Amino acid sequence: MTTLLIALLSGIGFIVAYHTYGRWLGSKIFRLSADTVCPSERLNDGVDYVPTSKSVVFGHHFTSIAGTGPIVGPAIAIMWGWVPALLWVVLGSIFIGAVHDFGALVVSLRNNGQTVGDIAGRVLNRRVRLLFLLTLFMALTVVLAIFGLVIAAVFKQYPAAIFPCVVQIPIAIGIGMLLYRKGAGLFVPSLIALGVMYLTVIYGNTGFLHSFNTTLAVWPIWTWVIVLLGYSYVASVLPVWTLLQPRDYINSLQLISALALIVLGLAAAAFIGYTPSGGENQTLQMVAPAWDFNPKNAPVIFPFLFITIACGAVSGFHCLVSSGTSSKQLKNETDARFVGYGSMLTEGFLATLVIIACGAGLGLGLAIKDGSILTGQAAWAAQYGDWTAAGALAAKVGAFVQGSANFLQALGLSGPVSIALMGVLVASFAGTTLDTACRLQRYVIQELAATLGGKVGESEKPPATPFALLQNKHGATIFAVIIATAMAAIPQGGAEWSLSNAGKGGLTLWPLFGATNQLLAGLSFMVIAFYLWRRGRAIWFIVIPMLFMLVMPIWAMIYQLFVAPGWLVAGQVDYLLGSIGLAAIALEIWMIIEAVKLFPKAKGILEENALDRQTA
Repeated sequence: MTTLLIALLSGIGFIVAYHTYGRWLGSKIFRLSADTVCPSERLNDGVDYVPTSKSVVFGHHFTSIAGTGPIVGPAIAIMWGWVPALLWVVLGSIFIGAVHDFGALVVSLRNNGQTVGDIAGRVLNRRVRLLFLLTLFMALTVVLAIFGLVIAAVFKQYPAAIFPCVVQIPIAIGIGMLLYRKGAGLFVPSLIALGVMYLTVIYGNTGFLHSFNTTLAVWPIWTWVIVLLGYSYVASVLPVWTLLQPRDYINSLQLISALALIVLGLAAAAFIGYTPSGGENQTLQMVAPAWDFNPKNAPVIFPFLFITIACGAVSGFHCLVSSGTSSKQLKNETDARFVGYGSMLTEGFLATLVIIACGAGLGLGLAIKDGSILTGQAAWAAQYGDWTAAGALAAKVGAFVQGSANFLQALGLSGPVSIALMGVLVASFAGTTLDTACRLQRYVIQELAATLGGKVGESEKPPATPFALLQNKHGATIFAVIIATAMAAIPQGGAEWSLSNAGKGGLTLWPLFGATNQLLAGLSFMVIAFYLWRRGRAIWFIVIPMLFMLVMPIWAMIYQLFVAPGWLVAGQVDYLLGSIGLAAIALEIWMIIEAVKLFPKAKGILEENALDRQTA
């Protein structure tokens, strides 16, 4: 019953936070107004700026920020104990992550839907803008290079997830056409789409669906990376109502319904237990330790707990979604709390369920290679005996999928269907993050090109220069895809160039991503703080989260650089990771210095060319 109580209390805590702290932020700090004309209305172009109902934007935003982060992070961080992991997820989501996402969304809404990096140039200065945009470019390049590999790995691990994810695309396009061309309602077509997707999961191991899934499951990694990045290009340049919005909305329904099934299964397992195949009835209990500050081969809990669990508590990537796509779609400013603050709390609840699935659900039954089923502490020890083995992608995803599938089986679902449903959940989250990241990278490249080469006016014929071409949506997206493909093609770890080694190059820079991503959150907080400071608003509630998210990443980066087995430790120097790590530290310090110098001069003084003078 303890595990069920954890889930219920966490859920209640998130709901209370939304209606108290979130309401206070919206009304007293950000002063949201239904009378304000949003960028989606004022700049409506039918492509990126499209006025959209808050439920659809919520679906896009939630599925885009979630990705696999709130699954793989908690699934490994639980090795330090379920208590510290849970505390960071719940408190981090409410007081840091949701504030970060909400703030980035509002600031972007008040600045024509521009990204946080672009806004930094006005509320701080132009140097910070350029540094910020370069940081965003590097982070998004790694995301694009790695997520094709992530999705391919999930498909290979759970082939039954392939067709349900693929069929989402034509269904989403059909719904988009019905909704925006024919004026049809969204609810009924979405329910039908959800039903079709679940049917493809249930019957995924039969007939045509089985043949389709098994055929595509054997594709090599490089093939999947090329196909997925090609899809991302198409999704990025199409109008958002064509594919992005309806696909993400359908995904959100599927994902939220899957979370509801997990909660119901958790309740069933708590009250009646679960009997694995050929075994005895198991009582639901936490088999993960409450605290363990020294797991085998694990890094130190401080600061790495706060880097390992990013999505699910706070993540810098979220500021890109808030200020890159969601702010261009909201049609009412008061919807920002539901989308920005509410989505992060929903993600926090997902991360809570991941902790419970790995810490308790896994103990209900874990199949091992010899075909036997381990339960209780034996299951935990087999999965989490060593940080190095447990930290592999397949192990992290597998722990959540198996643990949550046990809950579904406690409801009476079959093992294959339960596994497939959870596999689809993971792959769908990763897929929505991939195509959203590609669109975000397009915005960043266009802003960088305008900064470095001068903005090309809409009425004039663009000169044939690289910077002018990169301000075009097709040119910027093609460049983003080419760079990500090139990075993915590089063999990992100095292996020889071959097709069999291609597709995994993103893993080369992946060790940098955790600290860099959290650094981005700290810098985003800095932009939000300056926006409020210039308007004479309270910033006390944001200063501590900002400092925390500036200190933890740089602490982790220094540890990765100089503490064995660090990237700059004698005898094992990694010049690529070491040089980029040092550059990231220098970049952060530079931006902090710029901010500290400007801070005393900025209070109550609107930035030059402020776009929201009427609401300031």
